[in-house]
Parts: sequence; structure tokens; C-alpha cells
Amino acid sequence: MRRTPAAIAAAALLVTCTALPAQAFEATPESRTEARTLTAADSQMLAQRPLVEAADRLAAVAESPSLQGYAGITLAEDAVVLWWKGTPPLQIKQAVTSERAPVRIAKAVHSKADLDRAARSIATWQQQNPDHGIDAIKNPGDGSGLVLGVRPSQRTAQALGSTLQRRTGVPVRVVAEEPLQPASRDDDWSPWIGGARLWNQSAGAICTTGFGVKDGQGRPYILTAGHCGQPGQQFADGRGEYIGNMGAKNGDHDVALIPTNAVDFQAYVGNSTDNLIENVPFWGHVYVGQFLCQSGQTSAGVVGGPVCNIKVLFFYNDREDLVEGEQMNGQPAARGGDSGGPVYSRGSAGLIANGTVTRTAGARIGFQDFATANRDFGISIP
Repeated sequence: MRRTPAAIAAAALLVTCTALPAQAFEATPESRTEARTLTAADSQMLAQRPLVEAADRLAAVAESPSLQGYAGITLAEDAVVLWWKGTPPLQIKQAVTSERAPVRIAKAVHSKADLDRAARSIATWQQQNPDHGIDAIKNPGDGSGLVLGVRPSQRTAQALGSTLQRRTGVPVRVVAEEPLQPASRDDDWSPWIGGARLWNQSAGAICTTGFGVKDGQGRPYILTAGHCGQPGQQFADGRGEYIGNMGAKNGDHDVALIPTNAVDFQAYVGNSTDNLIENVPFWGHVYVGQFLCQSGQTSAGVVGGPVCNIKVLFFYNDREDLVEGEQMNGQPAARGGDSGGPVYSRGSAGLIANGTVTRTAGARIGFQDFATANRDFGISIP
């Protein structure tokens, strides 16, 4: 199959198989088609770019270890909201007034450092109470407290919240919800790109390539979900063309690298056969309130393109360090085989790599942000 460029009920996102069809013809990079038409989701993400770029600049100042009180940054419909506990220092006030994008400072009850300490205390409590029933510890980004996701069968949710609130000294809200479950384009070719079908030939499982990336020495890799395989297992595209064997992996963060011969900084954005691609010139951070798309290969075949209008809701304050979002129209956010696929936003020069798909439950999605993979492996785009 050839490329063409274009201008959470819980379900497993990794699927297994016993065999895939042989490659029908030789594919060449010239057959990729670049996407050109902007969708409503593209326009929505482009409209957010001034806010996201302002948030990046503010975060660079607010996260300085020398400053105390930072709680988080969220994106409202019309402004960046910088949450601060106590009186913001002069550096913060200067950073806010220097922004052209609308920014407002909001009062936070707790700082991010407060909530980080509380989350570590809850993690210790979890180790001491193995039947705790907690699936995730979440930070809504506004300093209001922590949110615990527990299974709907957990009958002691209210008591659990009270117990942990007394233990940590911060508000703990308990939400009964289905846990996110692992979510694991047919014929790609070298140089490899994101959004293609990824076949673990050693385990018989199907995932999606996330992004082509390179390390500090310029060595090429495919970034994907860690649960798609184990180091040393062999991966190919959907028709069996060899990509590489899995290398470095961070199981807690669910990210892994597949060393390969060459990559392009592009990703599929069409259906499973039209080979529409977009350039991915760089990666970016994500914020609560930001809108994103995901382009897993299974969803592309079902809906005819990426799943968009995914709004970031939480950052996990636990060892997994995931990001949780929700498809705001109530549609499935991801499907079996989407694991490892690209999560992205749009900028003026193309797509912005924001993460890779990990889990889903109905309209909810869990993904690992690219910033975490960057810290884990020292990889980047370009």
C-alpha cells in the first residue's frame, strides 16, 4: 500500500493475529499523498496555538525550582489560566504581562508540589493496602486537589476518599469509572513514519507506529507503546516488511523504541487505504483543556481518518505519568490496534507530535505525552 500526503466500555487497543497477507506490490515513497484540506478539528487546534505557545513560555518560567506556588496551567476557551498558590512573584507577573495571548492568573488552593507529595503518600498507602481498587491518581491541573479513578464495583469509594484526604491533607475526589485498558495503515515502507500498522511478529500482535524519531546521535527509531512488545521482539509493517527489533522500553510509562534503518517526520492521517500523510516538523507539550487528535490504524479504518475533538482532562500523578483525555462527542476515542499510534495537534507548519496511544475506555483515552518519551530516551523531532 502506498502513501499519499494531505496540506473508555473498556477495549484492548492491542490486537493479536496469526498471519497477515503477503505484500501485493512494491511501494515507493513517491506514492504518498500529502493532505491539504483543513478539517473543523484542524481549525480548532490551530485556533488554540497562540494559547499553547503562550503556555509553553509561561511554563518555562513557572516551573523554575526557585519559585514556589506553581499549581498548573490550563487552557480555557479564550485564555491561558495560570494557577498559583499564594502571591505570584514578580517573575510570574512580568511573564504574564509580556504575553500577547490572553492570560489570567487564578488562585490555587494547593501547589503542584503539594499534590505531588500527596500522590506519593497515596502510592505508599496503595502498597500497604493491595486491595485498594484505585486505577489512577489524577491531577486536574488547577491545584484543587487529586482525583482517584476507581472501578464501579468499588463500594467503599466515599470512605476511600475520606481516608486518603485525612492522610494527605488535600481534597481527594473519587470517581467510579471503567479503567482504561491497553489499546493494542497496513503496508508501509522505509523510511518509516507514524500511524502505520505495526506487526509484532514474535508475539502475533498488532499496534500502530507512533512517530519517527531520532536520538542525540541522529540514530532513527520508531516510537510506540511499550505494551506492544518486549525488547528483542521483531516488528514489521502490516504486510511483513521488516522494521526492526524492539530496543529501549519504559514499562511504567508505556513507551518503547524500535531501532530501524530510516524514518521520516510524517504521519498518516487518512483512512486505511488512501495513504494521506502530514509532515510532523516538531513535538510539543500538552495542557489540560487542549484539543488533540489520534491516528491509530484501526480507528482510521473504521471512521475514515483520525479521531479528533479529544480534550485533555488530567495528568496522572502516579508511576505511569499518563495523560487522560475524552472525545467530546462521546465517540470511541480509540480501538483495538491503535496502541502506540500518534496523538497530535496542528500547527502552521504541519502536525505537532504530542504523544502515543496507551489505553481507552469508551470516549476516554489514556496516552503518554511526547515530553515524557523525550525525558526517558533523549529522542526528538526533528
